[in-house]
Amino acid sequence: MAHKFVDGIGDMGKTEDRKLVENLRKELNYHNYCYHVLDDPAINDSDFDHMMSQLINLENCNPDLISPDSPTQRVGAPPADGFQRVEHPKPMLSLANVFNYEELDAWHQRICRLLKRDSFNIVCELKIDGLAVELTYEDGVLVRGATRGDGFYGEDVTTNLRTVKSIPLVLFGIPSGKLYVRGEVYMTKDSFQKLNYEREEKGLSLFANPRNTAAGSLRQLDPSVTALRNLKIHVYSLGHVSGITMPETHWSILEHLGKLGLRISEYNRLCTTFTEVKDFIRYWLGQHNKLNYPTDGVVIKIDSINYQEYLGVVGREPRWAVAYKFPAQQAVTKILDIGINVGRTGSLNPFAVMEPIIVGGATIRMATLHNEEDIQRKDIRVGDWVTVERAGEVIPKIVGPVTSRRTGREQVFKMPKSCPVCDSLVVKIHNESVHRCPNAACPAQLAELLRHFVSKKAMDIDGVGDQWIKAFLEQDLITDLGDIYSITKDKLLELERMGEKLADRILASIEASKNRPLSRIVFGLGIPHIGSEIADLLIDHYPDIDLLRAASKEELEDIPGIGPSISESIWSYFQTESNVKVLNKLKNRGVRLNVRPERFLGKPTPLFGQTFVLTGTLVSMGRDQAQTTISDLGGIISNTVTKKTMYLIVGVNPGSKLDKAKRLGVQVLQEDQFLALIKANGENVD
Repeated sequence: MAHKFVDGIGDMGKTEDRKLVENLRKELNYHNYCYHVLDDPAINDSDFDHMMSQLINLENCNPDLISPDSPTQRVGAPPADGFQRVEHPKPMLSLANVFNYEELDAWHQRICRLLKRDSFNIVCELKIDGLAVELTYEDGVLVRGATRGDGFYGEDVTTNLRTVKSIPLVLFGIPSGKLYVRGEVYMTKDSFQKLNYEREEKGLSLFANPRNTAAGSLRQLDPSVTALRNLKIHVYSLGHVSGITMPETHWSILEHLGKLGLRISEYNRLCTTFTEVKDFIRYWLGQHNKLNYPTDGVVIKIDSINYQEYLGVVGREPRWAVAYKFPAQQAVTKILDIGINVGRTGSLNPFAVMEPIIVGGATIRMATLHNEEDIQRKDIRVGDWVTVERAGEVIPKIVGPVTSRRTGREQVFKMPKSCPVCDSLVVKIHNESVHRCPNAACPAQLAELLRHFVSKKAMDIDGVGDQWIKAFLEQDLITDLGDIYSITKDKLLELERMGEKLADRILASIEASKNRPLSRIVFGLGIPHIGSEIADLLIDHYPDIDLLRAASKEELEDIPGIGPSISESIWSYFQTESNVKVLNKLKNRGVRLNVRPERFLGKPTPLFGQTFVLTGTLVSMGRDQAQTTISDLGGIISNTVTKKTMYLIVGVNPGSKLDKAKRLGVQVLQEDQFLALIKANGENVD
C-alpha cells in the first residue's frame, strides 16, 4: 500500500476533514501492521510521525471525529478505579499437560480410539508463557479486551490492551458481525531485562520473570504504565463468532485471522503425521531458549473443528488439545563467593560467583542475588550448593540452597558497611531494599554518571560521547563532575584523535552548559529517584541549590509528590562530603546554581518566576522542547497543579490536571495560545 501525505487543512469543510481522517487512519493502521505484526516497516519513522501529527491535528480541530479505533487513542484513557467483570461467551478452557513422550503417546492413542481412526491433521504451536486474553471485534473494530480470569469471567482491560501496538484497533476488510479471538500477551526478554535494569538503577525491587511482569503490566490501573512496558501478542485461536462464516479447520482459521491483520506465530506447524508432532517438540526442546520471548512448551491441537466438537470437553479441559511442557532447566552447583557491583546511582548489587555449570545449553558462572533481603529470605550462604534455574529467564537465578549438603562451614553473607570501590560508608534509605554508596565521585559510578550529566536532558554538552568519557577517565582529566569545567584545550589536544575543531566545539558546549536551568543541573547530578519532573518540582520550591541543600527531610516531604524515599535520597546526597565538594567546584567554576531573572546576555527573562504545568500531547513540539523553551524564558516547570501555578498548557488528551486547574482557577492555555505566548516573548518556535 503506497502512502501519501496530506497538507493544507485550514478551510476545508467537515466532509473533506472526515475523508482525510479516514485516509490517515487507514494508512497508519496499515503501517502499524507492517511494523508491529510483520516486523517489516514500509516507511521510515519520520514519515510515520508526520502522518500521526496530521491526524492528531485534524482530530484536535474536529473533536467529534475522534473515535476509539483511531491510532491516536492507543494511550488516552485516564487511570481506572478498578476492572469490570466480563463474561466470556464461550469458556476459555485450561489445557491438560503431558511431560514426556509416553504421556503424549497415551493422549494420542485415546484420541485415535475416540475418533476411530489413526490419521488426522494436528497443529503444533509454541506455548508462550504470558497472559491469555480475549479480544472482541464488532464489525472489525476492537471494542473490548478481557483477561482469561477463571475461564468463565475475566477482567475488562480494554484500555490497557489498546496500548499493545501489535493488537489492531481495526481489522482489514472490516468483517461484519462479532468476532472473539484469543491470544497470549507477553513481554520479550530484552524488554524485561531493560525494565529490571531501570528499576535496579532506581533502587526498586526487581521483577521475577517476563510472564509475571506481563500479567502485572496488563492489570495496571493506569494504561500509560502499560504502554511503557512494550507488550506484544500472538493470537492462537478463535473464540465465539456471530454473523461471520469461518473456515472449518484450526489451521485455516489461523491463516484467515492473519489476513485480517492479527499477529499469528510464524512457528506454527501443520503436521500430517504424529511423527512430525514429535519432531516439532524435539526441535524446540533444544531451540526455544534462543527465542526473545519465554516459552514453556508446545500446544498440540486437532486441526478439524468438527473433530474438536465431537471430542468435546472433560471437566474444564478440551479432549482435542494437550500441552507438552518443557522440562524445568535447573542444575546444582556451588557458590564460591558473593561479589558486589556498584551501579550508576551507587546501588550495591550482590551476585553469586559459582562453579561453572551448563543450564539450558549455556555455561553459567554467575547469577544475580538482587539484594540482601532476597539473600536472607532464601538463606543463601557462601559455600552453599544451590539450585540454579534458567526457565525463560534472561538472567539465571538461584532458586535456593540444597540444605542437605551443608557441612557447617558455609558463611552467612552480610552487605559491606563501606563501598568496595571507594570505601565510603554505605547508606540504606528508608523503605528501599537497596544499599548505596552515596559518593557521586566513586570511580565505579563516575563513567555512567558522566554519561547522564552530559546528556541532552541534563547539561546537554555536545561532543562528549562514550569514547571521550572513557578517554577523560583514563587520562585522569576528570575525577568528579566538577572537573568537566576545568578541562583546557591543551589537555583535550593531547588526547588521541582529538582535533582542534572538535576541541573548540566541546569547550564551547561546556561553557554554554554553565547557564542551563537549575532543574536540569539537579537532574544531571544523578541523585537516586530524582528524574526531570521531580527536579522541576524541587526547583519550584527551592530556586537556589543552597536552599535545597539546607532543606530537612520533613520540609521536602511537605512538597506534593515528594515521599519519604525521595526526601531521604535528597537529604543523604547533600550530607555526603564528596558531593558537597562537587557542588562547590561547580559553583567556583561558573556553573549557575540558582534561578535568576537574567538570560545569558543580561536581558530580563519575560517569564521569570511564572510556574507552568503541562498535560496531554503537544502536536507542534515535544514535551522536552516545550519545557526547555519555558526554562530559557525564565519560567518554572512543575509537575503538580497548585494555587501557585500560573498556566496549565493543554495538549491532546489532557489528564486529570485539567480538572484540578479549573477547580483552582488556574489559567488554561491551549497549544496555539502557548505558542503565541512564547512567540510574543521573543522565543523562536518555528
